[in-house]
Amino acid sequence: MSGQDTAPSPQPTDDVATAVPAPATAWMGDAPWPRDDANELLVNGTPLSRVVEAIGQTACYVYDRSRLIHRASTLKARLPSRVHLHYAIKANPMPALVGLMAGLVDGLDVASRGELRVALDAGMAPEHISFAGPGKSAQELQQAHAAGILINIESFREIDLLARLCEDTGRPARVAVRVNLAFELKSSGMKMSGGARPFGIDAELVPQALQRIAGSGLSFEGFHMFAGSQNLRAAAIVETQQKCYEQALEWSALLPSPLRSLNLGGGFGIPYTLQETPLDIAPIMDNLAMLDARAASDFPDAYLAIELGRYLVAEAGLYVARVVDRKTSRGQVFLVTDGGMHHHLAASGNFGQVLRKNYPVCINAGHGEYAQASVVGPLCTPLDLLADRAALHQADVGDLVVVFQSGAYGRSASPRDFLGHPDVIEALV
Repeated sequence: MSGQDTAPSPQPTDDVATAVPAPATAWMGDAPWPRDDANELLVNGTPLSRVVEAIGQTACYVYDRSRLIHRASTLKARLPSRVHLHYAIKANPMPALVGLMAGLVDGLDVASRGELRVALDAGMAPEHISFAGPGKSAQELQQAHAAGILINIESFREIDLLARLCEDTGRPARVAVRVNLAFELKSSGMKMSGGARPFGIDAELVPQALQRIAGSGLSFEGFHMFAGSQNLRAAAIVETQQKCYEQALEWSALLPSPLRSLNLGGGFGIPYTLQETPLDIAPIMDNLAMLDARAASDFPDAYLAIELGRYLVAEAGLYVARVVDRKTSRGQVFLVTDGGMHHHLAASGNFGQVLRKNYPVCINAGHGEYAQASVVGPLCTPLDLLADRAALHQADVGDLVVVFQSGAYGRSASPRDFLGHPDVIEALV
């Protein structure tokens, strides 16, 4: 690829106290980010510096429309026609991005009334929107019921509140039971089932919940089974999908009405470091095809669904900050930028990482040899670290630092008011 980073790592320079690690060069996923002859990253065909100029400020998030379309459409093409692809808005609720995704997927999954508003504004039909979350307020349940979306029941309290709403309004509420499974998604970055969890109804209590729903006037449609997230092991995802299906089959004789939807959750992960191997989705697609064939007989009125967020959008996003100072402290180079953990908490390592690892980072239009530098923000805390001793091209004041894999859990998952610095801008290009 023209302009691709190919320079080998040099010996440490005078600024560098230790050996230079391997650079994050042709990052990453289905295809490397393209570059022009000046070694600038291209965002949907446009040089990044021009995109930033059009946005009008740094720091900013930039989402590549072409990469979003490619990921969703490629995955959709590999799924059986009766297996639905849902986008979990929590990964990135930017309205323009959700509007794009609404035209690429079969359904949207929300986790708050704010996200519900975004989903409805995006033009997704209410029958293809579902709502999950362990602490839905009475007002949220009322709004979801009025909108006619599918409500994933997480407690007996929610059953009772919805039953009263149905009685008061004379309208049924569409519900599915979210299950706290007795097992977890092995090797997942964030486990959401197995053991004591705030999510869903414990599997051993599901028969009681189904009985309560049957006598409440609610319209039962299916199950929601989300066991974990950020998993790079196809075998673990396949095993979990199979167990979820068998669990639903075990309850088939107890259902208040025929099963119409079986949400098998997500779990599809993306690599965040050079040491991680991208997820092989071929075995997962084969397994879904097998389960779909079984469901045609076991649940003829139902569709299967997978609910993905990070996997659909993370690799299409860049976080871009500008170097405002370059300084050396006792042999270590620091690139101080106008961005930081208040915009991108996950890249700082403070959003669920046990052992901090750098996201892949580069200098836009960088040239020459690589040397070691740390990228920090302007916040008065040592936690404000975007890259620790990363291998980067020479960078000076005014250059753009780019953090890859930034399309999910970025702006909306960060403490943007912390220390009162300016907010970050998002753009879909």
